[in-house]
Amino acid sequence: MTYSAPPDVIHDFIRVDPSLVKAASEFPASILADVAGRRGTLSSRIAPLAPAMRIAGPALTIEVRGGDNLMIHAAMALAKPGDVLVIDGKGDETAALMGEIMISACMKIGIAGVVIDGSVRDTEAIRALGFPTYAIGANPNGPTKLAPGRVNWPVSVGGTSVSPGDLIVADADGVVVVERSKVEAVLALAAGKVADETVRLQQIRGGGQLRPSWLEGALKKAGVVIEGGIA
Repeated sequence: MTYSAPPDVIHDFIRVDPSLVKAASEFPASILADVAGRRGTLSSRIAPLAPAMRIAGPALTIEVRGGDNLMIHAAMALAKPGDVLVIDGKGDETAALMGEIMISACMKIGIAGVVIDGSVRDTEAIRALGFPTYAIGANPNGPTKLAPGRVNWPVSVGGTSVSPGDLIVADADGVVVVERSKVEAVLALAAGKVADETVRLQQIRGGGQLRPSWLEGALKKAGVVIEGGIA
């Protein structure tokens, strides 16, 4: 019997429905992270080049060798408008994996944003372009274009597993990943949390109840004793 290995480059995948992406874009990453079980967030080392940058879209995943961007070019050839390039760059900081030229091409393709567990360069130009770019740092050194990798396979980025088609939402606080199968349920929970937090903020700003209602019970459960109580 002859066995053949699966392809390193998978050309297509099931994406989050665009209507769900649009709905998700209305929520802060922090809200989605909370209702998704306080999991799925990338390391805070992966940060936006500018605080105003925002991303929402399905993940197109890429695995590269450290300091080599060959497979990013391959992935860009397959990307569809609205996709988010999520790149497992192995946390390498010795060379930039993308710069102004590639980011300009991403904009022309209609890619929604780039998340790189690695470095970029031409940061001033990218900020001026306004294209949502998240990375762990900058390095003026260019990459090689020699090493094989994989496209549209599960990857580990910033300590979190990301599969093709998962929802990516990113803002000034960082990046959260929601599994594609859970997006609809998470959005329903997010709407409820926003409503609850809106009421809580109104109470605080109006000079009403400043202490959260759950605090006393949580302290008791933790075995914490406060002399005289907290009433």
